[in-house]
Amino acid sequence: MTTSPDFARMKRDLAGLVAIDSQNPPGRERETAERIRDLITPAGFDVDLSDIAAGRTNVVARLANGPGPVFAFNTHMDVVPVGEGWTSDPLTLREDTATGRLYGRGACDAKGPLAAMLEAMRLLAADRTRWSGTLLGIFVADEEVASAGAKALVAEGGPRVDFAVVGEPTSNATFRAHKGSLRPVVRVHGVAAHSGTPHLGDNAIYRAGELISLIARHHDDVVCRRRHPLVGAASLTVTRILGGHADNVVPEACDLLLDRRMVPGEDESEVAAELAALFEGARRNQGVRAEIVEFKATTGGATETPAYAPIVGAALAACRDAGVADPGPFGFQGGCDLVHFRALGASGVVIGPGDLAVAHKPDEFVPVDEFFAAAGLYRDIAETMLG
Repeated sequence: MTTSPDFARMKRDLAGLVAIDSQNPPGRERETAERIRDLITPAGFDVDLSDIAAGRTNVVARLANGPGPVFAFNTHMDVVPVGEGWTSDPLTLREDTATGRLYGRGACDAKGPLAAMLEAMRLLAADRTRWSGTLLGIFVADEEVASAGAKALVAEGGPRVDFAVVGEPTSNATFRAHKGSLRPVVRVHGVAAHSGTPHLGDNAIYRAGELISLIARHHDDVVCRRRHPLVGAASLTVTRILGGHADNVVPEACDLLLDRRMVPGEDESEVAAELAALFEGARRNQGVRAEIVEFKATTGGATETPAYAPIVGAALAACRDAGVADPGPFGFQGGCDLVHFRALGASGVVIGPGDLAVAHKPDEFVPVDEFFAAAGLYRDIAETMLG
């Protein structure tokens, strides 16, 4: 007989995780990693903690149960900064029984999915007659800034994963695709001069204005015409501008930060080359001298799991059984760590309790019913793929 989730235990786990301050920056995921180790070791898991930087730690929990594939639960331990506007302590889990919500930073992104995954792992460990293979819990640092934890996992070459469920707030629906991002810093060059004699210089801010117009046209004419049925259109926009160093000097340089959102099928190196070609055209045709001087760290590229993949079918069936009204599949407008598990060879989906619309905001919350249902949903997917 299948063991049922222990809701009181899940709430205790979530309260303990929310109370640990893992705001990123700086992250400090080590304490969260140690808490996970203490919670899951009694269920029979071997737990390895691996530092990717000082105080920044990945967790790999492993339970081998005979021959079969390798299935991984994954989510991240860091949260975005608390910010202003909370009506209660953001690092103290608060339950509102009138609305059926649990409030706290990370309640849905992604300590709620993390607590539900820990409970699913306990359930699977308690009844090993229903599955065969290796069960992993891979919980990583730094997803909110640059996915350094997941990237380190890939760089180290393992562990091998056949199937993965990534925990992010999806209202317990199945997502099988997400966008990627590329953020180049573009330096536009000019010639410095005294502001009293601007004709003796070449104003880099004016030149940047010309380039911005070209960037906007490139988005409208080229980039946004690349569409994906689940995640929508690719995009290119300017998000920051910095130019000039003195009040009375015509600026010789102006930096632009671009945000390029990629859809599945787009390659990061090809996108970077396309931008470089755009700037070369600006130099040749308009005399605008611009170059990419660096790429800001992002979570990574875009990816998708094919609709016919067995894990997509298993996830959709589990969502329906859990009472999810519209199980999907859908696609994320943003990024997550699924792309890095795909790089490990895994076929995967993204599922978790909570709504992305309330993540990263004051009074972030996870609905109690979704949080509780997620543990059983996660267990059911794992049992299907390891059955």
